[in-house]
Amino acid sequence: MLHLKLETDPRWVTIAESNIEEILTDHAWCEQKAATNAITIITHNSEKVDLVTELLELAKEELEHFQMVHEIIKKRGYTLGRERKDHYVNQLYKFMNKGGSRLQSMVDRLLFSAMIEARSCERFKLLSERINDEELSKFYYELMVSEAGHYTTFITFARKYGQDIDVDKRWQELVEFEGELIKSYGTSEGIHG
Repeated sequence: MLHLKLETDPRWVTIAESNIEEILTDHAWCEQKAATNAITIITHNSEKVDLVTELLELAKEELEHFQMVHEIIKKRGYTLGRERKDHYVNQLYKFMNKGGSRLQSMVDRLLFSAMIEARSCERFKLLSERINDEELSKFYYELMVSEAGHYTTFITFARKYGQDIDVDKRWQELVEFEGELIKSYGTSEGIHG
């Protein structure tokens, strides 16, 4: 369903398990950034009532996920660390069309968002299947389902509003770009690391 070019090496879970506090902190900040991203899309496309309505719900859900991760952090006696830079997302952002029309920019932002959700979903699935921590296994399974829904939301809006753009071609270009990019990741305790 996610159409990712390259799957994460399952050994990444061992790396993530080696520092649960770090993976949880990184994950919390990923959820905060996802909420902020949805609000940014709303801000730039406020005339699209259906998009605003859907992305408001999505932003709320991402903030709920942030809160859920924070609760796990507190329950385990950890402290939410400082915000982490997400190098994967920053590199992926370079693919986006910066000089195109407003519509092209919106479609690219929606596809960029879909890709992040797709990769997060894939990583959560891996964690749910392979992590030795039962609580986190169940938690990541539930979030995997949610992220798949977010991926679908972003792709659906890109196709709906990108009628004059070859959205499927642009998505394939992004899939190819991300497939090369992700080869450099999977070696640290970050959700996209």
